[in-house]
Amino acid sequence: MTLRLWSYFFRQTLSNMINNRTVHAIGLGTMVASLLILGTFLVLFVNLNAWIEGWEHSLSMSVYLEDGITDPQSDRVISFINGLPAAEIERFISKDDALRDLRSALGSQAGLLEGLSENPLPASFEVVFDAIDGEIDIQEIKKEIEDLEGVEEVQYTEDWLERFEGLMSMVRLVGFVVGGLFCIGILFIVTNTIKLTIYSRRDEIEILKLVGATDWFVKIPFLLEGMVQGILSGILALLALFSGFILLSTKNMYFLSLAVLDIIFLPPKYAISILLTSVVLGFVGSLIAVGRFFDV
Repeated sequence: MTLRLWSYFFRQTLSNMINNRTVHAIGLGTMVASLLILGTFLVLFVNLNAWIEGWEHSLSMSVYLEDGITDPQSDRVISFINGLPAAEIERFISKDDALRDLRSALGSQAGLLEGLSENPLPASFEVVFDAIDGEIDIQEIKKEIEDLEGVEEVQYTEDWLERFEGLMSMVRLVGFVVGGLFCIGILFIVTNTIKLTIYSRRDEIEILKLVGATDWFVKIPFLLEGMVQGILSGILALLALFSGFILLSTKNMYFLSLAVLDIIFLPPKYAISILLTSVVLGFVGSLIAVGRFFDV
């Protein structure tokens, strides 16, 4: 009996959605767009977090040289760096190399550099530390290198990490605010979609109640409508998000014109969270709609 009853509920749900397909299609599209924006924020957060974690486990330093540095000055800088514990000069980037890297990173926008009368970028050494001893004072090392003749500036990964920590806090805050607003918007969409389907079947509902149908017997198909709309919205949003990820993953993303950033998709727990959130919002929205109708 229970199986036959649920079979009736699902048939009624499918019939309701087909009969009101235009309303459901509009609601579905709006929900997918909202979840897609929310998912994009999650992808951004996950990738920023992964990049920062990767940088935290390695230390690199960029030693920018002054224009016109002499060979003896350059040799002293190289000698000092080679004398540092676990330090190794990974690459020397000339001014021409730096400009070439920048052109490559800019891609189609490289034409912006055509108007330059001279190359403004400095030459530099890229230094990596294979192992970081806890006794090493990286700030002191930075200061000593900057004091060398011919060195203009020194930057290292922790400088960028400190800046990105502030960015991550901002991303979290924006994510919570935007996510909350979109969740409220999705509830509003589902509630009004189910309301319209209820009003389109008002006469049928009255007849069912007159012949003895309980409120829950009438409500369940509408609750299932909200859940089905939530499931479809979540799946379509994840598919659209994954398609965007595939397009981006085929392109090289650069940081500071040098480092190629690997883009990762949402971990399974985040993807499942988006789907569950969509289903819950669909159910809650339909519950609000039927609750208001039957309270009237």
